[in-house]
Amino acid sequence: MPNLDPLPILVRDSRFREHALPGGHPECPERLDAIDAALARRAAGLHQIQPRAASDDEILRVHTRSHLQTLVDVEGEQTRLDPDTYSAPRSLEIARLAAGSLIDISLRVARGEAPSGFAAIRPPGHHAESAHAMGFCLLNNVALAVRALQAELGIERVAILDWDVHHGNGTQHIFEDERDVLFASLHQFPFYPGTGALGERGNGEGLGSSVNLPLPAGCGDAEYGAVFDEVALPILRQFAPQILVVSAGFDAHARDPLGSMQVSTLGFRRFAERARSLADDVCGGRLVIALEGGYDLQALGESVAEVIDTLCAESVADGKFPPASPIGMQVVREFRQAHAENWSDLRDSTWSGSPDPKI
Repeated sequence: MPNLDPLPILVRDSRFREHALPGGHPECPERLDAIDAALARRAAGLHQIQPRAASDDEILRVHTRSHLQTLVDVEGEQTRLDPDTYSAPRSLEIARLAAGSLIDISLRVARGEAPSGFAAIRPPGHHAESAHAMGFCLLNNVALAVRALQAELGIERVAILDWDVHHGNGTQHIFEDERDVLFASLHQFPFYPGTGALGERGNGEGLGSSVNLPLPAGCGDAEYGAVFDEVALPILRQFAPQILVVSAGFDAHARDPLGSMQVSTLGFRRFAERARSLADDVCGGRLVIALEGGYDLQALGESVAEVIDTLCAESVADGKFPPASPIGMQVVREFRQAHAENWSDLRDSTWSGSPDPKI
């Protein structure tokens, strides 16, 4: 049995700032400056490790050879890969570091070398499809980490929780045919990238493994809290993953310039508390959190700090969300009815907001 380092793992590095995009692009290096400022007082509670690059073999577990070759071909240039996704001169090098770092953290946590980990990495990853970049994302960091857990450690059940304001289309599409990787996403809908409708529940053996929880614009702590507690967490508990990986975007924050949600900084602490409590209960505490979006610098730094404080706490708090709003109760009812076909715990447990105690 490996020796457990009692401190959560953190990976951050100045090189992640070298993915330099055209001026004014929201996915900017200053995002990491804001996170570093927030982490300055918390360094003693974290075990920082050095980033390492993902190999071609690791990348090709998820991405096509032609996609990797496209990134190689534009190395050293500034190129637009899609309407809002760029490759800068060092972008492939930095994307390899981001992906390899998350792979490394995930393997360490899964082996029991640390209780949890946070990857302050960029570029983000959850929009990257197997065959192309999109939505600021070049390589799908979370998908690459999951494939490494499967290939190198034989992990059989992995849950991915995505709370970015945008749906993680790339992650869903990579795993939607598989029953042993659960993808659960709370996101604004309709919104970029246009995927993530309630009816998207996976395909074939993977039917039920895509759990989309699309929320209307304007939702905040009350609505997100109701969906977390009454839909997402019961499904995740029933799935009983061996490790929980979070795509942590902070662009559902009320101050974010891209999204139209109203989540507070404290709300993101509650998200992290739910994730840690779930991991403690069902997968030996194994929890890995990867940075995705978040484009208001102050909100990003403050919210990441709340997540890190939750990882570093001796025990997880049982913080409460505000009471469910009428909109929150409505979407919970819709979500439970839609997903109950695949998740019996939504049928067998009662919920006070449901008109039928069997639902």
